[in-house]
Amino acid sequence: LPPRVGGLGPADRRREIFLVWFGFRLDLWWEKRRGAKMVRGKTQMKRIENPTSRQVTFSKRRGGLLKKAFELSVLCDAEVALVVFSPRGRLYEFASSSMKNTIERYKTVTKDNLGRQTVQQDIEKVKADAEGLSKKLDALEACKSKLLGQNLEECSIEELQSLEVKIERSLLGIRAMKTRRFEEQLSTLRQKEMKLRQDNEELYSQCQKEQHSALEAAAPPAPATLAALPAPVTLAEQGQQVVDVETDLFLGLPGTGRS
Repeated sequence: LPPRVGGLGPADRRREIFLVWFGFRLDLWWEKRRGAKMVRGKTQMKRIENPTSRQVTFSKRRGGLLKKAFELSVLCDAEVALVVFSPRGRLYEFASSSMKNTIERYKTVTKDNLGRQTVQQDIEKVKADAEGLSKKLDALEACKSKLLGQNLEECSIEELQSLEVKIERSLLGIRAMKTRRFEEQLSTLRQKEMKLRQDNEELYSQCQKEQHSALEAAAPPAPATLAALPAPVTLAEQGQQVVDVETDLFLGLPGTGRS
């Protein structure tokens, strides 16, 4: 609004006009200054490329950081420890009590927190593993019951066909393994049979030799007695005559009963 200059003297009018003009200029200056401050406040968070500007900024902000740390320790009675390394490797530090004690306290607290976090993570992992195993066990139990022909009411035609194919494959595998076991058992029995026949022949030969020795020592054997002794049976003749093989081992002459 224009100043009210009516009814005033020339000097008063000039003074009031000057005050209005000065206030207007002051407002402009203040607005410009506030705008300039706002523009300077928008600092981009990136590395300063100019080494001189970077060093000046580091010095200013380092001082402000150390000052804030000191104020925080005094005003709030807090234990503060600050460590800063310059780009050239120079150390700047501040500690409200003792840097060593503060670092040891920090290590103790972080170690305890890390231990608690590790235990909690292990517990959560064990719980997750237990839940996964429980789900797998339930699925296996359901599949087992279906393979046994139980709880088939909710199965669709496709699931029943799939179960049928699985069972047929299982039967083929079981029968093949059964045949293989029978063949192995038969081969083992044949080997035992051959071993028993060999042992029988050896025992028969030994018994015959002992009888001859006994007869020769007692008296000359009569021709009828020697002719009455049966001839030894070979393996080929035993294979042709014997159909059912007895695998039990007994001592005695062929044709005599077991004692």
